[in-house]
Amino acid sequence: MSRGLPKYNKRRVALVGGVAAVALTGAVVVNTALAGESPKSGATNAKTLAGPGTIACPDVTGQLPAVPASAKAEVDRNLALLQTQIDEANKRLVDTVGQGGPNFVQNAILGPLKDKRVATLNRIETAIGRAAAKPEGLEAFAPCALNAGGNAGQDTGAGAGAGAGAGAGAVETPANQAGGGAAGTISCPDVASRLPAIPASARAEVDRNLALLQTQIGEADTRLRNTVGQGGPNFVQNAILGPLKDKRVSTIDRIAISIGRTAAKPQGLESLAACTVNR
Repeated sequence: MSRGLPKYNKRRVALVGGVAAVALTGAVVVNTALAGESPKSGATNAKTLAGPGTIACPDVTGQLPAVPASAKAEVDRNLALLQTQIDEANKRLVDTVGQGGPNFVQNAILGPLKDKRVATLNRIETAIGRAAAKPEGLEAFAPCALNAGGNAGQDTGAGAGAGAGAGAGAVETPANQAGGGAAGTISCPDVASRLPAIPASARAEVDRNLALLQTQIGEADTRLRNTVGQGGPNFVQNAILGPLKDKRVSTIDRIAISIGRTAAKPQGLESLAACTVNR
């Protein structure tokens, strides 16, 4: 006679075993969820909390003098590298949304980007200087800024304004505060009317830089409109007017140098670099 369990006992054992297996499976599922084993969904949620913004750097090409043919390939290669560096920094900006503290973007992205750009700009200067007058001061165009967007406001001092080194978390003038947030317009001294007679040999370069001064004002006006309400009491001065002045100093200096190659170099034009905001 078989001494095994009666049939109904065997069924009970099987049933209990099944329930235990189901309970164990449920516990595993619950524990897995609690342990956060679906990082993709968490990462997505983190990244949708705030957009990373974008990195904006001063245009270098428009700041260069005539590039000698013998330096063209090297200069073009380094100009392309500047763009690659910006693209890499923008990718890192996207990949690190939500990481670090209030100065993460400045310390981990904008700072290293500035250092790379300084080295690349120095190579451009050296390449041109082998066959022509070496351009000076291109390092002023190394700092980049974090354009507002998403978590940009967290990074106080998160980047220098184009060509200057002013913090992106800088401050606001009455232009942004007056009239319920009206931006106002940027007004700069006229440089063309303060120039002496321009030698024919310098005319093209002077005209190119005069046009660049106007472009710089247009870009600053656009930024003024796009950043209404951002920053603190000195935002416009630190993030817009300061960088604009630095750009204008470099451009005005190039005008004086180009005239000075074949005539008396005009002096004191730097006093025309500072601009103001009209309310």
